[in-house]
Amino acid sequence: MAGTAHETPHTDDRHTENRPGPRLADAQYQAVLDPAHYDGAATERWAAEPDKRPGRTAFQRDRARVLHSASLRRLAGKTQVVTPGSSSQVWDASPRTRLTHSLECAQVGRELGAALGCDPDLVEAACLSHDMGHPPFGHNGEQALNDFAKDCGGFEGNAQSLRLLTRLEPKRFVRSEASGEMVSVGLNLTRAALDAATKYPWPRGGHPTDPGSVKFGVYDDDRPVFDWVRQGAPAHRQCFEAQVMDWSDDVAYSVHDFEDGLHAGHLDPNCLLAEPERQEVFAVAIGRYVPAETSPEELAAALDRLLDEEWWPHGYDGSAAAQARLKDATSQLIGRFCLSAEGATRQAYGTGRLTRYAAELVVPREVRHECAVLKAVADRYVMQRDEQERLRADQRVVIAELAEALTARAPEGLDPQFRALFAEAPDDRARKRVIVDQIACFTDAAARSLHARLTAARGPRS
Repeated sequence: MAGTAHETPHTDDRHTENRPGPRLADAQYQAVLDPAHYDGAATERWAAEPDKRPGRTAFQRDRARVLHSASLRRLAGKTQVVTPGSSSQVWDASPRTRLTHSLECAQVGRELGAALGCDPDLVEAACLSHDMGHPPFGHNGEQALNDFAKDCGGFEGNAQSLRLLTRLEPKRFVRSEASGEMVSVGLNLTRAALDAATKYPWPRGGHPTDPGSVKFGVYDDDRPVFDWVRQGAPAHRQCFEAQVMDWSDDVAYSVHDFEDGLHAGHLDPNCLLAEPERQEVFAVAIGRYVPAETSPEELAAALDRLLDEEWWPHGYDGSAAAQARLKDATSQLIGRFCLSAEGATRQAYGTGRLTRYAAELVVPREVRHECAVLKAVADRYVMQRDEQERLRADQRVVIAELAEALTARAPEGLDPQFRALFAEAPDDRARKRVIVDQIACFTDAAARSLHARLTAARGPRS
């Protein structure tokens, strides 16, 4: 795009009892950051800016900027698993959205990170921002947008998150040294915060072991800021805080998607005692959530460990007592998954503070299998329902037709921010990227509303 801000970098002058290892209070890190763990490079921002209030840490500022961002608020209108109003069950009154998932991920990550010695505000900022790039309709919308954007660099929600944080979310503007124009640097977070939010630290097609993978963390025209973020970092390796964020994301969505499935009445836990049902769940897990060489016997052992726990919910009728039992089960699962990772990591690296590239998060294989089984259960009984597939097909049509209509009619349909970017774009490829950026910002309802308006005059499809 014309007038990119990413040209020349600027220089800047607990929760559970019986926790293994020391429990580190947030207050230890809020007065001043320890330069032995977070040095000037970690706290540097792309564009230098003064502190507004003495005594506030760089990572407290990062967390506040993400928390107050419009991109985070929009996640309230983006479905996580169960669409509000889609269930006939009266107790399904408040299914999770992308926003509630991000808040829950942040709570899990903050406490796990602090227990391991990370700055808690840094980990929380990464967890809050990790899904900000998700388009309407979640992964389904992501696939549809990737199809539309295949000739301008593709689409990936994690790469879009980096783009929002460093370019699209309006917070800080600086004068470009090349053009002299005022250009956005997004939220202008610290290097460490952007690194912690980077789940896939490689460009499109750059997966270290699977070149065909659709997962990547940066578009080509965002490489300057990505390269700045990754200065001195080992190639393709997540920083420790990003690993904590990644595992917290897995923990939060595996446990809560399972919980939402029960609330919505889509899942009877007793079906997990029937062998044919179990084999279907294991097939889903091996296809999507664990390496292909994982045996069904390993997954069966993982599921049986969960079923044998006294707190496991063997039934759910929506009563207050059942809700309380289910909530206790989710707490037990989160504690189980986090404490296992914390204990294994401490066993490997000792009791000191673990930050940046000084350690790797260790999650026992058995615990990863338990988490994967929960994901597979939600996948099998919630996401694979016939009505969900019909809904996803309709969502793909909405995204495809909306992209087609905006391509034909832009700048009509674009918000003022994207109208300006569309007018400044130097070529068709850049203009298409603006359309992708606009669609990705929409909530589910906003995408459907604009789609209806832009396609109404066209009449029914032939």
